[in-house]
Amino acid sequence: MRRARRRRNALIGVMLSAVVIGTAQPTVASAAAERGPRPAAAPQSSVHGVEEAIARSLASSLSHSAWRAQVRSAALRTDEVDLQALTDHAANPAGARLRSSASGANRQVAGLKGLPSSIGSLLRIRLGAPSMRARLSADVTPWVAVADSDDHDRVITAYDSLGRRHSVDATHVPEFPLYVVDIDAAKAHRAGLRVLSKALAANGLSAPQAGRANAAAAAGWWATKVTAVEVNDDQEPWFKGAAEMFSLVTGFGQDGKARVDSVDMPYLDYDGKVYYPNQILVNWSNYKYNLADVVMMEDDDGTNYKSLAQALTTALLTITDQGTYIPLVNAVLAAMPDSWFTDDPDYVESWYTLSRNSSGRLYGAAGNGWMTVEPYFVEQF
Repeated sequence: MRRARRRRNALIGVMLSAVVIGTAQPTVASAAAERGPRPAAAPQSSVHGVEEAIARSLASSLSHSAWRAQVRSAALRTDEVDLQALTDHAANPAGARLRSSASGANRQVAGLKGLPSSIGSLLRIRLGAPSMRARLSADVTPWVAVADSDDHDRVITAYDSLGRRHSVDATHVPEFPLYVVDIDAAKAHRAGLRVLSKALAANGLSAPQAGRANAAAAAGWWATKVTAVEVNDDQEPWFKGAAEMFSLVTGFGQDGKARVDSVDMPYLDYDGKVYYPNQILVNWSNYKYNLADVVMMEDDDGTNYKSLAQALTTALLTITDQGTYIPLVNAVLAAMPDSWFTDDPDYVESWYTLSRNSSGRLYGAAGNGWMTVEPYFVEQF
């Protein structure tokens, strides 16, 4: 996650289980075969490219001892340092010169992720690993790297103060300390879900339901609650951090149109750890049928929420209610670029035909994890 933002700041593997209710459970492989052509991946002038440019500039600026000391002090004081705030308070010209670059880079990152410019600063720097704290002495000039979006790379690139590139083993923590340029994934993720929810609602894909749903809400409503969840250990690189996960719950709304509800899962940080969230996953009063699908995703640096909303809208508005439940997972997967299924960690897992009565441990269709669910009635007071 960043395959546990361990699969971006570290991404993903995740979960779904086949709950076979009168129909055969499709596999991820068969679903992929049926998807057909998907949107092309975004051009590689991406968030990673912006981060890399800032990493080179920051590395060069560290040749100035006073500025290097200020960065060192900030990095030892907190886990993640706001780069814009740091340059705004730079006591040395070397840091001050980074100010406009950091400001421009923040605007670029926001645009590339489909976020409003009002979100402000997103770029962060941090030590590559906790063990580096003891090695970050005043006489050391650290290298600067970027948290690579490809979790399968065996090396990452770091820059020194002379602008030279160095290949660093991604599988073992190096002896030499280095900083990692990253984004504030939690901040970007929260803003992104607001963009996604607003866009889906504007297109009638997650608007409040009228009629039967409102009548049911007068007494309460049935939900599916996640009581435990675990994602498999994907042996994340040392430089990754915690994941930012969310799920898309899809089905047919009370109006017979395809519906998507985004569910934030901010606790789901790392692979190989069981979480006990007791979180509502599905509000069944929003859906016409007693079945829904779930697609789990992770926010990585390249996730563009505006593009995701547009892709989902294009794919789902063409699907009409045929009087019986139709799984929508394939339509959601078909809307995603190829890169989201390969190196990038955006896509995690899928559950088909989750029902209101589903309970117990459900294993993912891709075999990447499991979750335990139970029916839960939410009373109206």
